[in-house]
Amino acid sequence: MICSQPHPDGYDYEFACRPDFGYATVRLKANQTIKVEASAMATMDTNIKMKTKMKGGLGRMFTGESLFVNEFTAQNGPGEIGIAPGAPGDIEHVYLENETIFLQNSGFVAASPDLNVETKWQGLVKGFFGRDGLFLIKVSGTGSLFFSTYGAMIPIDVDGEHIVDNAYMVAFSEGLDYENRRIGGLKSLFFSGEGFVCHYRGKGRLWIQTRQVPALGRWVLPFRPVKSRG
Repeated sequence: MICSQPHPDGYDYEFACRPDFGYATVRLKANQTIKVEASAMATMDTNIKMKTKMKGGLGRMFTGESLFVNEFTAQNGPGEIGIAPGAPGDIEHVYLENETIFLQNSGFVAASPDLNVETKWQGLVKGFFGRDGLFLIKVSGTGSLFFSTYGAMIPIDVDGEHIVDNAYMVAFSEGLDYENRRIGGLKSLFFSGEGFVCHYRGKGRLWIQTRQVPALGRWVLPFRPVKSRG
């Protein structure tokens, strides 16, 4: 699936291979810049120059991301850059207009240089019981944002309340507040594979993914090679 998507900030981009192995081709105008998560650049024209910057301090390390973000600038004319997220799954674009989105700790792929990308402390209660750790990624300002999933991506518009297992959460808009809570009793907590979920309240949009890494790990476990003790 390929669809051209020009947007007000001047990026013209195409998506390919969605939703299984999402890939974005971004066309930069002369002297235009895009910042990209480390290791996500797959291809680029020869007139595109890269500069590496340290971003987010130690907070990015705790989210599982690189401490560095690469900035790519088209010099002496327009150029194309191919962006490939690390996990097999979908990729999405949103254009923020003085807005804020929160991402799961591995969701950030690329953004306009004017967008502020930082780690956000969830607090001990939310972080301890959530599956995304103690930090989320906060993206705010005006410009283009690309983010990715493990599995396909589904947007959900919320006006009231909605419950999502944290392992399936990709992103949510600032208009939504959330708390982690337990569902079911003690049996559910230890044996159901569910236990704690994220309860959202307010008005905004959620993006969820159709697969989760912990479930994949449990599925693969019986098939792993076991060394005999002979």
